[in-house]
Amino acid sequence: MAQPAVGFPATAADFPGEILDGIDRDLVRYGLGVVRLDEPLPNGLFRKLGSALGTVTPETAPDIQSYVEDGVVLNLRADAGITQDVSLQPFASNPLSLHSEGSGRAVADQPRYIVLMCVEPGDNSASTVLVSMDEVAAGLDAEDLRLLRATRYADAPGVPPVVRSQGDHVVFAFRDFQQDTLRWVCEADGASPEAVNGALGRLLTRMYEARGASGVLWSRGLLVVIDNTRFFHGRTAGLPRAAARTRHLKRLRIR
Repeated sequence: MAQPAVGFPATAADFPGEILDGIDRDLVRYGLGVVRLDEPLPNGLFRKLGSALGTVTPETAPDIQSYVEDGVVLNLRADAGITQDVSLQPFASNPLSLHSEGSGRAVADQPRYIVLMCVEPGDNSASTVLVSMDEVAAGLDAEDLRLLRATRYADAPGVPPVVRSQGDHVVFAFRDFQQDTLRWVCEADGASPEAVNGALGRLLTRMYEARGASGVLWSRGLLVVIDNTRFFHGRTAGLPRAAARTRHLKRLRIR
């Protein structure tokens, strides 16, 4: 899997300099900003970067507070081993299925950008996988898209449909539930359960068969900004926590 083709080198000491301009330019063009910093930004500048992109979202989940700094910086340390606990999966070594962030929330509560910065890549660490929503949408036919535009999670009132339009782009609010059951409702005329399940199945197939998928191979100082309305993201498996060096990323979510 190829690494993202976009990106530019920069010096952390020069922040903001041309860093913010470069990120803004690449987010508009590609939905992705990649900066190869010589060193990670300190928390104060990392938060400043997030605030320049939008409104930084507080990390309020009780189960993850030991990983949170300054209320908004989430330390993604891969120290939870192999776990099926959903709240701990961001810190686990097992793979993380493809998803859009906050797909079970209202549009106003879904992050626009995910900012990830590498402090420690770790030994044989996992890669972050990026899949273009435009490419996935191009692989679905008109009937599948019609059904998915009228389909939403059943157990999350106020959430958007699986597919919506935003400007020139098709946006998905969806995650691969893997072994868990996805309960859905569909308001499309003439939509049978078989047809909707078929459309959802073809969506999952296109997500995992996307030829343009890229994998971020982390190195210290690498900073990646993901437009959550243009990319699915996930994670490959990494070594269990017995590894000599544990992967450590910092994350901000931006609305």
